[in-house]
Amino acid sequence: MSKQLSLFDVQPALRVEQPKKLMSKDAVLKWKLKIFNYQQRTLKTEPAKQTSLFDAPKSHCDSDLINPFELQLHSSQFYRMREQGDHEVPAYADRNCLYFIIDNSLPLLLYVGETKQTAKQRWNGVHDCRDYIMNYLELHRKHNLEVRVCSAFWYDTPSDRKSRLKLESELIKKWQSPFNKENWRRWGQPFGKI
Repeated sequence: MSKQLSLFDVQPALRVEQPKKLMSKDAVLKWKLKIFNYQQRTLKTEPAKQTSLFDAPKSHCDSDLINPFELQLHSSQFYRMREQGDHEVPAYADRNCLYFIIDNSLPLLLYVGETKQTAKQRWNGVHDCRDYIMNYLELHRKHNLEVRVCSAFWYDTPSDRKSRLKLESELIKKWQSPFNKENWRRWGQPFGKI
């Protein structure tokens, strides 16, 4: 007599991970050019001006007034500066801030983040963006492409986390930074999790 199979006792099939297909040199260049063109148009778009006496004046924390490409640049591994004995530890080390990861070879704004933790605490352990940066650098080196990943910080951020998160969200939307998950549908995830 044969035993009836249950729908709930099925063993999963052995799943073999396929190696991730790397982007070709041409695909990387096209991907970067699309983002660069979008961000350059964003740079050239003037912020809305006050149109009446009754409009509230723009705050210094207005996303239209923050240009990540005009900020002082630091190492892309800013979270390791103290570990490496760097004597020039930037002022952001113990302050609320917005931070930006930039490939200064074009330039491209790759990531926007916020933190009230020190830089080392924020990126200590697992941080997906750190992995994206490493994959991005590795692919550029494989294809012998110029790459200059760095970080920049905006210190004059609101101390209230809700306001900081709102500002971060506005900047992610404005610049369409490809390493932020909010923009993966637009740019894909060639350097991160799939």
